[in-house]
Amino acid sequence: MLVQRLLAFARRQPLQPQAVDVAALVRGMVDLIASTSGPKVRVTVDMAPGLPAASADANQLEMALLNLSVNARDAMPDGGALTIAASVEAIGPGHRTGLRAGDYVRVSVADTGMGMDSDTLARAVEPFYSTKGIGKGTGLGLSMVHGLASQLGGALAISSKVGLGTLVEFWLPASAEPALPSGTAQASQPASADKGIALLVDDEDLVRATTADMLSDIGYLVIEASSGEEALGVLRGGAQVDAVVTDHLMPGMSGEDLARAIQETWPNTPVLIVSGYAESAGIAPDIPRLNKPFRTDDLAVELAALLATTTP
Repeated sequence: MLVQRLLAFARRQPLQPQAVDVAALVRGMVDLIASTSGPKVRVTVDMAPGLPAASADANQLEMALLNLSVNARDAMPDGGALTIAASVEAIGPGHRTGLRAGDYVRVSVADTGMGMDSDTLARAVEPFYSTKGIGKGTGLGLSMVHGLASQLGGALAISSKVGLGTLVEFWLPASAEPALPSGTAQASQPASADKGIALLVDDEDLVRATTADMLSDIGYLVIEASSGEEALGVLRGGAQVDAVVTDHLMPGMSGEDLARAIQETWPNTPVLIVSGYAESAGIAPDIPRLNKPFRTDDLAVELAALLATTTP
């Protein structure tokens, strides 16, 4: 739920830290990040050889990297380069982050986008602060990453210049233990993408944030869009999604209009419309819908049934 993102900023979210192979985790996300970023963004991964395991929560680290990648994509509307890198750093007294001395895994996400001025940079990790405009961002992405790094005993730093791009760095403590095999890690907690990728469409920031966390709890990685037009742009950009969950009443393109457009061009992509009871009366009966209000279990059941009927 939205409260999980706020707890991440407040450094009180429940985490399951373990030894994580950051290089393997990042490489496993490259296809998702590339499809989310679209064809105009060149994604590069630079993992230092011999990288030690980091003490981290694998699922939360995945979400942090996805958040940062989406921010980078939005900062490059005309395309550019997105670089995700990781290296080991021995930190001593007086380091710019204020971290205690020790070995850390430094993860960075850099873009060649529009950058931020000094006022924006100073407020970048504030919860709900966003420069994307109404309906185009929750303002919780950077605050979540900041809270996650701090709670794990690490730190976050952001540098940016207008017209030159942005560099986000975060440090995670190096683990004294070797990384668990991926199968072992998945046995201890469900993988965040075990159900696939969901494209979530809603023009209301807080509603979209809450539904996104429900989908994450179910087992989906989530790509967010604030309008039907933006969702179509994501799909045209080559994103491979397993399901689309969309609000019905939105400015411009309605959920039903979006569903029809997806059926025409991507007929094997299932669409679930979320609507109020009164709204549902105006939706064609052949389009699956879920009435508000709903719980996570309700969403899980509807999506499972929808996917079961569309899987070849």
